Amino acid sequence: MFPFDLPTDSLQTVTTPIPADNKNQAFGYTNALLDLVVDLQEPILHFWAMQPTVIMGLKDKRLPDLTAAVNAVQAHGYDYVLRNSGGLAVVSDAGVLNVSLFTPLTTPPMSVEAAYAQMTTLVDAAWPELTLKHYEITRSYCPGDYDLSVDGLKIAGIAQRRSPHALVTMLYLGVNGDQVARGQMIRDFYQAGLGAAENKWAFPDVDPAVMTTTSALLSQDLTVNDAEQRFLTAVETAGVQVGHKKLATLMATPKFTTALDHATAQMVRRQPRLTTN
Repeated sequence: MFPFDLPTDSLQTVTTPIPADNKNQAFGYTNALLDLVVDLQEPILHFWAMQPTVIMGLKDKRLPDLTAAVNAVQAHGYDYVLRNSGGLAVVSDAGVLNVSLFTPLTTPPMSVEAAYAQMTTLVDAAWPELTLKHYEITRSYCPGDYDLSVDGLKIAGIAQRRSPHALVTMLYLGVNGDQVARGQMIRDFYQAGLGAAENKWAFPDVDPAVMTTTSALLSQDLTVNDAEQRFLTAVETAGVQVGHKKLATLMATPKFTTALDHATAQMVRRQPRLTTN
């Protein structure tokens, strides 16, 4: 097996900043690249960041007053978008790096646990100074079994999606910025969305003090570009050949641009219709 349990000894990489006026494109890329990786037959490492946005999960649609929840987010100066997967709200802004690893499915296909372990190994390699552990940080936002933390403070969360022929494992990593303020915003989001209703959906009781960033842990002024380079260096150091031209060529074809536009339009149609501030 190749490094990081990849199906090949090479991968393609792409970085796509998401424009503020087309926030749904973030998940349009996820859907379109999930199809493209099958044609490419080579893993893809996709980096992206957004303008200040709360990314809601499908479970968040169950909030008794979703409009009030979104208004609370907007009061913090953030936009909102609903992704097409489960889970709960996370924050994306200029200090958060999103990393998606796409791979064509092998035979037998990689297990759910192995895919999470693959991303954890990649993060370990990119941040060797940190002693990372994976277990649920229950009072973080979007808590899950594969939360990544240092000394009980969460810095990242992992999720995954599958199609019949491909897999994407998705990481969000707090690189810099005011993580306490991010936590306070998501706490306000759920408190406003629940109001006086009983929390029978087990929405998290967010404690802003249980999350941090890599910059804070390392006492360094790290940027998302620095973090992106750490991932690429880790992959190359492990012996994986990193390229981008083959992927760039495929992404420039009408087939891909049409698929991206279609997937983005689907995301637009899935957004909740709310009366917000």
